[in-house]
Amino acid sequence: MGLGGNWSPEPYSSAQVDEAAAAVDAALEAGITLFDHADIYRGGKSEAVFGEVLANTPGLRERIRLQTKCGIRLNEHGLEGYYDLSRDAILARVNESLARLRTDYVDVLMLHRPDPLMDPAEVSAAVGQLMAEGKVRALGVSNMSGAQIEVLQDRLETPVVANQLEMSLLKRAWLESTVLVNHAEGTDYSFPHGTVEHSVRQGITLQAYGALARGLYTGAPAPAPSAAEEETTALVAQLAAEKETTGEAILLGWLMKHPAGIAPVIGTANPDRIRACADAAEVAAAMTRPEWYRLWVTARGSNIP
Repeated sequence: MGLGGNWSPEPYSSAQVDEAAAAVDAALEAGITLFDHADIYRGGKSEAVFGEVLANTPGLRERIRLQTKCGIRLNEHGLEGYYDLSRDAILARVNESLARLRTDYVDVLMLHRPDPLMDPAEVSAAVGQLMAEGKVRALGVSNMSGAQIEVLQDRLETPVVANQLEMSLLKRAWLESTVLVNHAEGTDYSFPHGTVEHSVRQGITLQAYGALARGLYTGAPAPAPSAAEEETTALVAQLAAEKETTGEAILLGWLMKHPAGIAPVIGTANPDRIRACADAAEVAAAMTRPEWYRLWVTARGSNIP
């Protein structure tokens, strides 16, 4: 989302193409080969600058996997935003994304948000056509509950392979809901209980966006951090020093330690911060159960039930 300049209609510059190339190089250096897009990011400019990088780098497309999202419409028909997962909208938006990305196909198409007017049969028809044309190789969703995925899956002829949700040490509703069953504190969290479990049972990869908590625990300025946030920042730094790694790797490792097989989405376009994530898998493997729980309890600011 951070590629391509700002959200205005102003065209992107050659410098912003260079910035995208630097981000891609850093990601590859860190072992990252899946790149996540959406048709709306920067009004399409994020995909477009990435497409220029692909065009300028022979062999790159064969080394990476691409996914993009559709379903959100911005600033159309007098509305700031609405959702559209109709057959025609899916087909049109995917073709537009492919043109901007300068590729013949995406490895995964994600449905960006649940559309209350969605007809699962229309989605199935659109996805089936795109797959038959070789433009989409797999289907995922974003911000959907387990129940919503089940309804959709009933009409699909291809499995849903991924669900992208906000998940981090800061945004823990997905985790808190699992231990606050039959507990008064559970009403503080609106995450649909059973979604993580559904994903595990069906082999759906959980992709965690916001995985780095937008830098809150690794140096990003916060206007008025809470005591729990300050203590968590200190703990992340302590563990990073002890393990001779980075705070980013600690945060991602904490997510990846979870047995659901969470795949963090690295939102930053800063090459140094991307490289700081390189140790995440090793940190996850080495993190002890007490360390994992200590991070959780410190972040929530109170003991678990």
